[in-house]
Amino acid sequence: MSYCVHCGVELDSTASFCPLCHTPVADPGQPVDTASPRPFPTQRGEVPPVSKVELALLITAMLASVAVCCGVLNLFLQAGRAWSLYVIGAALLLWLWLVPSLLARGMHLLLRLGVDVGAVLLYVYLISVNLNGRDWFLGLAAPLILWGGAALLLLGLVLLVYRRSVITTVTILIGSVGVFSLGVELLVDRWLYHAWSPSWSLVVLVVCVGLVIPLLVIRRVPSLREEARRRFHL
Repeated sequence: MSYCVHCGVELDSTASFCPLCHTPVADPGQPVDTASPRPFPTQRGEVPPVSKVELALLITAMLASVAVCCGVLNLFLQAGRAWSLYVIGAALLLWLWLVPSLLARGMHLLLRLGVDVGAVLLYVYLISVNLNGRDWFLGLAAPLILWGGAALLLLGLVLLVYRRSVITTVTILIGSVGVFSLGVELLVDRWLYHAWSPSWSLVVLVVCVGLVIPLLVIRRVPSLREEARRRFHL
């Protein structure tokens, strides 16, 4: 058994160079064995990546089979209500969330949010049809979903412009929570009482403002900003 003259690692008889430091093996007393199999593979094998189209077809087939089976079962059971609409709506929701984003990686933020919000609207609408509650869908559910989509769109655009550090991102997120809570209470009060009387949303907003102000100070003062990054590993 021979050893590498450079690093001292033990060499196999089939080695023509050191596997550790790649020093050529030159041993006149023991030529390189070219007939025996080597102890490690000479070519690196790689598993080919999964085709996105095939994965999208698999997800589509799975969700479609679940939706069809539940729909047929609902017809045979005749339960009085179309409970299968919940399953069909959930399948459509998952399909719209997963498949378009899988096939189009570079989907624009506006298009991506439009598809996601549309999927949620469709699912909640199917629930309202089953419960005969189209009034609450049009008066409350749809405005809340659209307000959430608009808030996410605005938040995404702001983060694209001002995403300079973790502190800035956290500040924007906390401020967005306070503004979003005001919109939620406004829509709920308009639907229930036909008037806006802010209460709990003001508490959330005040808490968010109380958290945003110190973060803004930390972001503006370089010494505090560096200390926060060092302390919290930002």
